[in-house]
Parts: sequence; C-alpha cells; structure tokens
Amino acid sequence: MSYTSLQACLTDLEKNGHLVRIKKEVDPYLEMASIHLRVFEHEGPAILFENVKGSKFPAVSNLFGTLDRSRFIFRDTLEQVKTLVELKNDPIKAIKSPFKNLGVGMTALSALPKKVSKNAPISFGRTKISELPQIVNWPMDGGPFVTMPQVYTEDMDKPGIMNANLGMYRIQLAGNEYVQDAEIGLHYQLHRGIGVHQTKANAKGQPLRVSIFVGGPPSHPVAAVMPLPEGLSEMTFAGALGGRRFRYFYDAEGFCISADADFVITGTVYPHENKPEGPFGDHLGYYSLTHPFPLMKVHNVYHRKDAIWSFTVVGRPPQEDTSFGALIHEIAGSALPVEIPGLKEVNAVDAAGVHPLLFAIGSERYTPYLKERKPQELLTIANHILGKNQLSLAKYLLIAAHEDAPGLHTHNIEAFLKHVLERIDPTRDLHFYTRTTIDTLDYSGSGLNSGSKVAIAAAGDKKRELWAETPSTFSLPRPFTNFKMAMPGVLAVEAPRYQSELETDKEISILNDHLKTADLKGLPLMVLCDDAGFTAADINNLVWITFTRSNPSHDIHGINSFTEHKHWACNGPIIIDARIKPHHAPVLEKVPAVEKQVDELGKPGGPLHGII
Repeated sequence: MSYTSLQACLTDLEKNGHLVRIKKEVDPYLEMASIHLRVFEHEGPAILFENVKGSKFPAVSNLFGTLDRSRFIFRDTLEQVKTLVELKNDPIKAIKSPFKNLGVGMTALSALPKKVSKNAPISFGRTKISELPQIVNWPMDGGPFVTMPQVYTEDMDKPGIMNANLGMYRIQLAGNEYVQDAEIGLHYQLHRGIGVHQTKANAKGQPLRVSIFVGGPPSHPVAAVMPLPEGLSEMTFAGALGGRRFRYFYDAEGFCISADADFVITGTVYPHENKPEGPFGDHLGYYSLTHPFPLMKVHNVYHRKDAIWSFTVVGRPPQEDTSFGALIHEIAGSALPVEIPGLKEVNAVDAAGVHPLLFAIGSERYTPYLKERKPQELLTIANHILGKNQLSLAKYLLIAAHEDAPGLHTHNIEAFLKHVLERIDPTRDLHFYTRTTIDTLDYSGSGLNSGSKVAIAAAGDKKRELWAETPSTFSLPRPFTNFKMAMPGVLAVEAPRYQSELETDKEISILNDHLKTADLKGLPLMVLCDDAGFTAADINNLVWITFTRSNPSHDIHGINSFTEHKHWACNGPIIIDARIKPHHAPVLEKVPAVEKQVDELGKPGGPLHGII
C-alpha cells in the first residue's frame, strides 16, 4: 500500500484486524512498555494508546511486531524492492530479463525524493519536548527515550538529500544533566553515517544540523535501519518500499523536514559538546550504562494535525527489532554474499543479542589434493566478515564449509552449532583477535568498546559423535556439583560466583586436573554459568548466556590447553566462562507491580482480553 501517513497505515491495519486500541489512560513510565512486551510475546497486533498520561498525543507500538504484519504493510511493493536490491548487486539480470524487471525500473523511478512546499502536513503545529509522550521502558533507564527515530544529517562537503544519512540512533529526551526542552542526547558511534558527518563538521569547527523524524509512512523507519548497498540512498529506499516518493522541504533555519512525518525535532550538535547519556535497557538484554555522548541543542519541534507518536521497546531478544531484522534479511539477504567472495550466508544470531554471535557458511575450495580438508578459505572469509560494517562488532564468529553439508543453514541455531561442534579441532580451529573493538553496548569486555573476538572455523568430516547425555561414569570435582546437558555436545556447568581472574585460574586448574585423562571426545564444549538449569532450559537461553557474558580472550579456557607459536589451543573440551562478572551491566528485569496492572487488561472486558 502507498500510505501517505502513519494514520493511513493504522486505519488499514485496524480494518484488517491487525490493530488494537487502548482507550484508558496509560502511564508512559513502564506501563506502556510492559503492555507492548506482553502483546509482542503473544504475537499480538499493533497497539494504539489513545490516552497517554501527561501528553496530548496518542502513541503506537508493535507496528512491525511480526514478519507477517510487515509483509502485509508492504504487500504491494516488497517483491519489487527485493528485486531492486538484487539488481543493484547484479545489474546483468535486468539486461537478461528486461520485461520481467520493467516494474522494478518504475519503482526505482518513483522512489526519487520529492521537494515540496512548506505548506505540508508537518507544518500544522509546534510543541515542546516535554509535551511529547515521555516513555520510559525499564526502571533503571536514565529518562524517556525516542526508540523509533529517523535521524537525518547531511554531508557538509556534499550537501543535499541524495548524499544524506538517515539512521536509527536512540535519543534521550530528558533526565541526567539535560536542560528540559532545550537539550537532548544522541547515542551513536563515530563510524556510523551520522558520525562521519559530525567528524567533518568538527573539523570545520561548525555545528552539525540534525533533524529527527518520528512516525510518517512505515517505510521511513524501515529505511532508517536498512544496511543498504553503497550508493543507494535511504530516502530513495523509503520511497521505493512505500510506493510513494519521500517528500521533504527545508525550514526557515535550513533544516531538512520530512513532510509526511508525524513529528520533526530539529537541532544542532556543536563540536566536542557531550553530556552523560543513559542508562538504557538495550537489545543484549542488559542496560547500557551512562557515558558521554553528543549533545543536541533543540531548535524546533514540529508536528502534524492528529500526530501519533511511534515507539518500540528494546530488551532481551526476541523483540520487535527481531521482526525488523527478519524483514531486513528478506529484503537484502542476497546483498552481503555478493560483496564477500565465497560467502554463502551469514546470520547475526538474534537470540544471542545480535552482535555477540555470528554464524556463517562459506566455500572451502583450497588445496583439494590434501588428504584431510581443513579451514583455509574459510579463514579468509572470516577476516572479511569481521571487517564489514556492523558485522565488525561481533565477538564470536562460527563459520562452516558449505561443501560439508549443502543443506545446512545459519538460522537453525542448534543444527548449526551441532554441525560445527562435530567437526572442530580445538588444537587448530580457534583464531583470536585480542585487544580490539566490540559493540559499545557490550560490557563483557575489558572496557568500553574494548574486548576481543574469536573465529571458530569448521571444515571436513565429522570428528566425533556428540554426547546426548553424560555417561554414568562422568563426574566433576567440587565446587562444580551441578551440571546439565544443554544440547548434544554442550554441558552447562554451574560454577561458584565469579570472584577474579586469579580465582578462575584456580577453578580451571581443578577442572583440568580432574578431567585431563578422561575420555571426553563427545564433549567439545563446557559452559561455566551461574544457573545450569536456566542455561540448559532451551537453546535461546544457552546462546544468550554463553555469548553475551563472555569475552573470548579472557573467558575461553580448555582442558589440556597449550600455546604453540603464539596459537592458543587445547586437547580437551573448550570451556567458556559465561558467569556474570563484576564489570558486567545489570540484567533487564520486569517490575512485578506493573506486570499485575497489565494482567488486568487481559481479563474479560479488558482491551487485551484474548490477546495476552
């Protein structure tokens, strides 16, 4: 559908049973987020909050809560846009099938941004930051945040919309040291598109103009999170996906304004001006803590008539951004393998918090004359992956050879792990990158944005049959008294509360002395954890605990480990210490009293009866 506005989309969703209205007053402090989380967990509809306490503006969430709903929203354009992305990577397809791809050409043409007069819907009125819905998702959050923003900036050397960046970076509206209604915080890293623009502005000693769009046609927020091929503008993509050209104009102060947005906040970021931002409940399932980030001085807050505030809730996956990720993969999943020779597919594992863990499949074609196949080309592909855009934030990369199992896919977590664990040689196949950068939101490392990576490559025939259960003769020494198989070949081991690296070395030594002569061929991985039952309860718990709570260089150990020519290895099981450490960020936890309020909405007569 070619929606002209967010309201047009909501009308269509309601007509087709994809939206629920909550008319009673709801509190933006925790209650709205709790409602959203509960509805999302039940794969429920989009939620329109008509009466937000403290604000005259209604709000909507869970718009993209299921992949099926996203497909419904973009039902008239999705296939053409997928083909458009494919043609960007393989233009020869258009030459081979000109009539088949004629519609795609029209889609691309209609996607060109359109400059309009200033008498646009967004020009209806102005408001203040404090009058917007002040939504706080988690109890330790530093204040209200914009969680579904489209942040627009231009390149000072190449101004104009075709060279601009549209990204989704969280915005703190109040709290900490921000001056109410005059200052807000922007959370982004300098390697992102907006960061490149800010670096250029800083070098010239000039403020960077920033426009924050909220709402508008649903293709606009999707465009803000799309990892687009080089040379494809987010605004062009928004037009193509929405079937409607991105409309914009410049206000009297020279800020770019999205004509179809529900809200636009304009402001300036001056060189080297920062203030503390956070904490914020984030997508790893923990809080990101308070750190200095760029300060934006607010100029204007525009809104359209009957404007609707759009938001989401971020937390331990799966969440709405999981569905976002599924939509992105459906649209652009073919793009990355074209950019990295030999790569068949890659998956940032959502259940592990996305950035901590990557699964990949690549070709392993080198030296076919060798008696034993081993990872070679896979290591070249792994280096390429870990140097690519946001994939460079990963800590763990597990990569397998396509030739060993042509039917293997990266989205089946247990099957992929099983394939790798059956084949890895722990004396050879672990390759560390130490003292490097990791995701700013990941506190498992040695400092902010500092940690390590490991690539684990598997190629060749099966080397072992994985244990499905522990043999009757298997035991562990004190203090390791509780353990449980989490999946074939992986043992969750409950360990004492983490104290220090020195104490951990002692604990690993105890394990090593007890197991160094045991037959453990079918047990390639042991995970030290705080709660073996929780860790082993399901595959999502296993990967979340294992890969969000460990820093490879510090937390990977092994039975009968050794270092040879600077290469770390082990002969027995690999051990990953995934206990909570003192420097880790707090885990996100719901508030029982708020959960009881949501329970009431699900009772007979309540707006969420039959949904939650």
